[in-house]
Amino acid sequence: MKYTYLGRTGMKVSRLCLGTMNFGPRTEEKEAFAIMDSALEAGINFFDTANVYGGGPGGYNGWTEEIIGRWFRLGGGRREKIVLATKVYGNMNDETDGPNSGTGLSAYKIRRNIEGSLKRLQTDHIELYQMHHIDRHATWDEIWGVFESLVNQGKVYYIGASNFGARHLAYAQAAAGRRNFLGLVSEQHKYNLLCRLPELEVLPAAQELGLGVIPWSPLGGGLLGGNILKPTAGGARTGQAAAGLTDAQRTQLESYAGLSAEIGESESNVALAWLLSNPAVTAPIIGPRTLEQFESMLKAVEIELPADALKRLDEIFPGPGGYAPEAYAW
Repeated sequence: MKYTYLGRTGMKVSRLCLGTMNFGPRTEEKEAFAIMDSALEAGINFFDTANVYGGGPGGYNGWTEEIIGRWFRLGGGRREKIVLATKVYGNMNDETDGPNSGTGLSAYKIRRNIEGSLKRLQTDHIELYQMHHIDRHATWDEIWGVFESLVNQGKVYYIGASNFGARHLAYAQAAAGRRNFLGLVSEQHKYNLLCRLPELEVLPAAQELGLGVIPWSPLGGGLLGGNILKPTAGGARTGQAAAGLTDAQRTQLESYAGLSAEIGESESNVALAWLLSNPAVTAPIIGPRTLEQFESMLKAVEIELPADALKRLDEIFPGPGGYAPEAYAW
């Protein structure tokens, strides 16, 4: 496994981040434990989750954190070896919160939610506590005030963002600077070959501000995973996605499959290697449902795509044309 610093911090994380969103609803606990054990054995020290993961039909918010907590309880240095990231913002459906049970980043909500996450995760601290979305109502004085307190108490080491626009990153860091507080160290953002809009502003802003970029949905919701054109191999969900493809999308994915075959790598690993080739990217989040899926993705960190392959990927999946404003102005 390869490692890099998380933004401008002195903390090192693996170049692949284990995403756990499937744990519980789509991956039973025994399989989740096997995936986490294999990740640790492979050198992945960066695990990502969220307080709301596990929710939805047949599940409940917090289920995924509970699974991770029970895995930590197995001992063997599991907790000590992991850089753990979780998130706050979503509705935890806690009836005791009354009108404050919805989404947001109030000091009230953050303080209550951190305690819930710590309990479920069976730990006394979280290395990277991330805001799952922006809150357009809470002020940065309120938000940074509570996060400073959590850092000072040792309950949280670093603060990250997710789904922030470039301007929100700038606002956040400007407000933190006025308080002489470190502020954000990372931005977790949707970014893949099919979604390249972040190249306009989010990625350059993160680089200039010294933030690590942690891409989520690196396989475009499975479209870049290699099974979309072979629905019988991918199951019902993949079959439904394949049926919804336009002719243009199908042609695009066929070209991508052909290029991956020429390179001699799976489509999923080419998609991950493309992200890893970007100097703005810290670690893509992989979200395997099975141990087999997890093991197939490990090779991505070893793949160095040649210049001609990167050029062809740009031709198949055109980006926005570069950074703003040059991408659309002079």
